Amino acid sequence: MVVRTSSSPSTPAEALRALREAAPLTQCITNAVVTNFTANALLALGASPAMCDIPGEAGLFAGISGGVLVNLGTPTSEQRDAAREAVAAGTPWVLDPVAVGALPVRTALARELLDAHPAIIRGNASEILALAGTGAGGRGVDATDSPENALDAARSLALRTGGTVAVSGETDIIVDADRTARVSGGSALLTKVTGGGCALGAAMASLLAVATAFDAATAASAIWAVASERAASRTRGPGSFAVAFLDELAALEPAGLEGRVDVEAAR
Repeated sequence: MVVRTSSSPSTPAEALRALREAAPLTQCITNAVVTNFTANALLALGASPAMCDIPGEAGLFAGISGGVLVNLGTPTSEQRDAAREAVAAGTPWVLDPVAVGALPVRTALARELLDAHPAIIRGNASEILALAGTGAGGRGVDATDSPENALDAARSLALRTGGTVAVSGETDIIVDADRTARVSGGSALLTKVTGGGCALGAAMASLLAVATAFDAATAASAIWAVASERAASRTRGPGSFAVAFLDELAALEPAGLEGRVDVEAAR
């Protein structure tokens, strides 16, 4: 496990550089639909993914990882037990509350896991509103609300957990108790590829090994925006985009992230 200090990277460029130097082991307890794409995205980024979601092993593995992702997209009974083990290990972790709201099993588990204080919660606006108890959720995994509408809910979750909340959308909003960041841009083709958002949560977990939660979330959002824009500029549709996106993650230089994040003090 990596210990972050006051000298940890603070800009997206510094965070990406540090991740590639560390190649952090990242445990992903994630959904069956996105496992392959998530692993490939982390490898392209420079991290070392492992999909260890077996009860009896998940907690042990979390203890040697730099960051942990808990994604509730397909929360089987085994995965639910593995998630509980992993978040008890003390390693910084990301909660991705996929499709919470209308579906009772994952909604109950997500609210239970809040008590384990995720370093980052990453979701779309409807998921964040539902998790905070101020919305009913979206249409399956699709948001029906905007990130700006979820800002107050995100702030309340950040205050409750002591962590960071990242709301994904046309403009990503990242908040903690003191700051708000906005990352604009990115390609809409990310919404046409299975796992685009889920892999973003995994990237945040990887960056937790080398940066604070707020900086990890903002860096990952900036990386996704830049890489997706570049991939979209040279592809014709979602199939070729998915491959190009992995290529752009691998090719992205830290300097390409400059100026992509606007941060202001919380009001």
